[in-house]
Amino acid sequence: MISSEERSLIRARLEKKIERTKKKIERMEEMTQPIGPENAIGRVSRMDAINNKSVMEAALRNARLDLYSMKKALNHLDDLDFGKCIRCGTFIDIKRIIYMPGSEHCINCA
Repeated sequence: MISSEERSLIRARLEKKIERTKKKIERMEEMTQPIGPENAIGRVSRMDAINNKSVMEAALRNARLDLYSMKKALNHLDDLDFGKCIRCGTFIDIKRIIYMPGSEHCINCA
């Protein structure tokens, strides 16, 4: 069971991580803008830029998934079963929840 002090700590950590992730997503969105053909760069440089764009798009998808899981955890923080592994039903170690607040699995099921 998670104490109220631990819930407060988790809430503060989640809110901080959510804000950082939102800023990170904004930066990534700027980096994934289309590369216009009018830019005077060479063919190899354009190919590198396109490759980097696709890598950044994958990172952006992961950041959005992280943001979703953190918001979901924040919304369910006051639920009685918050902190239970969704696979085995045991409570997740508080250290894991503090480190990865959006985690829904214990270390054994992860």
